[in-house]
Amino acid sequence: MRKLTFFSLLVVLFLAACNKEAGAAQPEETNEKETAVVEQIETEENVTVDEKEENEQAYTETFPLTGEPTSEEADHRALSVMVNNHPKARPQSGLSQADLVYEVLAEGQITRFLALFHSDIPDTIGPVRSARPYYFEIADGFHALYTYHGASMAINQKVARSGVDFLDGAMYDNNGWLFERSSDRAAPHNSYLLTEGVEQAVASKGYEAEGAPEALPFSGEGLYDGTPVEDVQVTYGSRTNVSFTYDEEKEQFLRSSDGEPTIDRLNGERIAADNVMIIETDHRIIDGAGRRAIDLTSGGNGFLLQKGKMKEVEWKNVNGRLLPYKDGSPLAFIPGKTWVNIIPGNAAVESE
Repeated sequence: MRKLTFFSLLVVLFLAACNKEAGAAQPEETNEKETAVVEQIETEENVTVDEKEENEQAYTETFPLTGEPTSEEADHRALSVMVNNHPKARPQSGLSQADLVYEVLAEGQITRFLALFHSDIPDTIGPVRSARPYYFEIADGFHALYTYHGASMAINQKVARSGVDFLDGAMYDNNGWLFERSSDRAAPHNSYLLTEGVEQAVASKGYEAEGAPEALPFSGEGLYDGTPVEDVQVTYGSRTNVSFTYDEEKEQFLRSSDGEPTIDRLNGERIAADNVMIIETDHRIIDGAGRRAIDLTSGGNGFLLQKGKMKEVEWKNVNGRLLPYKDGSPLAFIPGKTWVNIIPGNAAVESE
């Protein structure tokens, strides 16, 4: 690139010299254009190449949950947060900055999110909702700090016995530095995590602050095969429908809930994912309140959406992480954000 640019500059100067020796008149407009070309070439040469070299030198690490290069230190722990997805909790705050989001049924037909933050942590996340065992199992697979607000005594005991490091908003309810309730929504849809206080809370509990999660498999190269899709619908039931619509310009899938675009309340951004994985597994109702046990260990069938393509895959639990496979071989994610929908066998997945 440097040689081609320099050669173009020589051509411009050579033509100007020939015209001068031949006694040709030099129109003022032509001189201005030649000067502009030279200045543009010099600017592109000095700025584009220098910036590229500086960026390449600055990128010394890679974020493990997005596969994207960074000049920042990436050895801190991931923060996982239970985010409410009840219609009264929408739009949520902070989801656009999550590296990885798991969407799973809680009770009834309402899903709940486990959002993992590592490369970018917003000031406010929520509304935060109560714990369920299968969510903290996922968090534990990433050595993530598990953050929730309240749970039954039995589930709180399971969290405590699991060994996962946790912060329960019920212990810090509306204290003003870790959890805060908003006045524009009614409980239980108004409790928010204030991430500025997480460091203090972690220190007070004696938890480790460092320890990045094991990196997910990423690849920025290769063919992304599958069936071209414009829109994929995931129907959990008559009351809950999730859709991912492909944006060719952004090369991402844009999420909607029940026909409404999923927007981050903090910044107004549409929630988008570079990878969408939909996995099917066994769901069982285990009590009168409709709580579920969900199998996250046996593996099964699923779909992987990337670059406007959808392909059938298998999923496996590898050291606590749910990963895609094809014909027994592991598949890679595209660097960027990932959304995982865990569905029961009676859910419907349709594509256009």
